[in-house]
Amino acid sequence: MNLGLGTAALGRPQYINIRQNDVDNSDLEQFRKESFQVLEDAYNAGIRYFDTAPGYGLAEELVYDWLKTKDDNSIEIGTKWGYTYTANFDANATVHEVKEHSLAKLNEQWNFSKQLLPYLKVYQIHSATLETGVLENQEVLNQLAFLKKEYNLQIGVTTTGTNQVEVIKKALNIKVDNNQLFDIFQVTYNFLEQSLIEIVDELQQQNKRIIIKEALANGRVFSNKNYVHYQEMYRSLENLSKKYNVGIDAIALKFCEQTIPKSTILSGASNTKQLKENLKLNDFKLSNNDINLLTSFKTDAEHYWSERKNLAWN
Repeated sequence: MNLGLGTAALGRPQYINIRQNDVDNSDLEQFRKESFQVLEDAYNAGIRYFDTAPGYGLAEELVYDWLKTKDDNSIEIGTKWGYTYTANFDANATVHEVKEHSLAKLNEQWNFSKQLLPYLKVYQIHSATLETGVLENQEVLNQLAFLKKEYNLQIGVTTTGTNQVEVIKKALNIKVDNNQLFDIFQVTYNFLEQSLIEIVDELQQQNKRIIIKEALANGRVFSNKNYVHYQEMYRSLENLSKKYNVGIDAIALKFCEQTIPKSTILSGASNTKQLKENLKLNDFKLSNNDINLLTSFKTDAEHYWSERKNLAWN
């Protein structure tokens, strides 16, 4: 199955997303119980790749507890380092997460993440950017190379922002002891943000694994009167939804699957109902005309990311 499950919305009651309906996640125990159930339902539906991070609130701990109930070596866990969750589950927090790409932070977060072994297969720099200098920090790169060899991990980067392609190109050129360090690239990709297309051939030629995140553009693919500039896209998605008898989320996920073959696409489902809707991507195939239509909704990267920056935590 090409669908994996991301746990950002399972580990933090507040997340950068446009919600269709208001929800009350103030009861943390109930929230945790429901999130645990989503992991179980995803597994029972055939999903075997689970993406988490210490920056996702209780998500990494939740995944760790869930793994204790499993004995299945087909389960694959990917986690990251570099963000610390700081909101403490406070809906009114002004700062929800803090980024730090230091060797000290890598060692600190690895200390918990290593408990996910032997299911832990993928270890990534969380939101690698040129600004933090992490791709030039030799101490960090050497430590990642050590972890890769010592624990048989695939090492990756996740990318965010207008210069995703530049970051990927830089990462591809990084070698430690004459061996390429990075095996996996987790990239934002959807109808609106299509910069991945510029480098996808190179990644595939080098047998790099591609994981797609934010396929629903943080909720912007759903009809919203605040985004008048997307009205044509909303009308087209509504038509496709009726044509295939699936939700817009399934259309968005299917677009990613068909345009970036052999990739893993992350569902960001926060509950079982959303997960079931996401899984409908397995029930149909978009035509070439549909793909061409959806491709035409590509936006300028600067606009996409400035718009994302203005989304609220809710």
